[in-house]
Amino acid sequence: MSAQEHFSSRWGLILATLGMAVGTGNIWRFPRVAATHGGGSFLVAWLVFLLLWSVPLMVVEFAFGKRARRGVMGAFHDLAGPRWTWMGGWVALCATFIMFYYSVVAGWCLRYLWASLTGELTRRGSAEVWSGYAESPAAVVTHVLAMALAAAVVWFGVRGIERVAKVLIPTLFVLVVILAVRAVTLPGAEAGLNFLFTPDWAMLKNPEVWLQALTQNAWDTGAGWGLILTYAIYMRVREDVSLNAFLIGFGNNSVSLLAGIMVLCTVFALNPSASQEIVGANNEGLTFIWMPQLFAAMPAGGFFMTLFFLALSFAALTSQISLLELATRVLIDLGVRRHLALLLAAGTGVVFGTFSALYMPVFRNQDWVWGVGLILSGLFFSVAALRFGLGRLRREVINAEGCDLAVGPGWSLLVGFLIPLEAIVLMIWWLYQAHGWDPQGWLDPFGSETAGTVLAQWALGLLGLVVLNQRLARGLKRSCAEEMP
Repeated sequence: MSAQEHFSSRWGLILATLGMAVGTGNIWRFPRVAATHGGGSFLVAWLVFLLLWSVPLMVVEFAFGKRARRGVMGAFHDLAGPRWTWMGGWVALCATFIMFYYSVVAGWCLRYLWASLTGELTRRGSAEVWSGYAESPAAVVTHVLAMALAAAVVWFGVRGIERVAKVLIPTLFVLVVILAVRAVTLPGAEAGLNFLFTPDWAMLKNPEVWLQALTQNAWDTGAGWGLILTYAIYMRVREDVSLNAFLIGFGNNSVSLLAGIMVLCTVFALNPSASQEIVGANNEGLTFIWMPQLFAAMPAGGFFMTLFFLALSFAALTSQISLLELATRVLIDLGVRRHLALLLAAGTGVVFGTFSALYMPVFRNQDWVWGVGLILSGLFFSVAALRFGLGRLRREVINAEGCDLAVGPGWSLLVGFLIPLEAIVLMIWWLYQAHGWDPQGWLDPFGSETAGTVLAQWALGLLGLVVLNQRLARGLKRSCAEEMP
């Protein structure tokens, strides 16, 4: 790796990594899940798992990227051993398949930003805009546009990523704060605050509250996705690991909390009679149908609706950039030049993402399969850290020169024991949930959201990676040898 390829400052690294972590899940999924699983009780469990899942895994990813200076597959090859390259391949595969359909989501955000700017949402209504847009060629156009915007940033490498993050992330935080402040000043907003922040302590006896809180941490912080590792490649030599992980974790969750305040206060202030229906809607329904209707009923609603979709677009694009950089970096480690690797990754994303843009069942299937797959990615990071040696990783990387916050042996216990246990329990639980959705067809490999489709697609991916493991390892080794002077 060229000596010039690093973030210019800690501030640049933090902002870029926050851009990776803060995505649409913070703004549309967190408020819905928090509201439907205990409000204040959920927040307690959510904060617990920030410390018991997200931050420890972020420390692993920062340490792997800083030590290996290669993408996820190269890092697993170098630190866990060549025989375990397939595990890094799984992390890369999972994040890449998410990139394919995530640009569809980013395209939705851009479409609604445009509709709010032009007044189309006010004239036609959000439901009509959605019904005429979703699963249409227009959704393919916005998907391609989102991929092209991300590719334009990644084209310039880490400097391009850093420059964009320095503009978009502070702006995103300002927008979310403005929207949250406006929401809490609406008449009746206190009902939303009470709903979100008043804990029912008895609900903490319900295992589902804890499992949903763990899931939300796994999905909205980006821990265990390989994205933090990818950005950590470009850390400066004396950059801290553990404090950075804490800053990213708490910064990301702060945005989620502000989004929860923004959404729930708006819902309870403007439509209290339908509050349960609104917060219980799916992600697309809450964001693209209900929220515009609520903004339309608010004084100066058009202005605040535009701010909302601008914030959502920024969150989606910064996450899309990190997903595309991950896929590009894996190809670079295999010997492909950056610009060609980027074109291959983005071009493949355009092709495969088109299916999700045109067919909502495909979109939901891919979101289900690879969303649960991220939990397996977290487990694989834990296994790789064990293979390298948790004590060794603490001594040689985490607590090495430049450390601002030393990590003690308790971190080793979390990564070596608790995180694997959490991952296994969470995967079993989610697959069991599919049985409740469709008891007769839950093992159907061709179903949209069944356990069978998860297991079938996972099996194909894992089998292919295991079969190709030696070839991938040789490619990584050869590419590394060619880079050495």
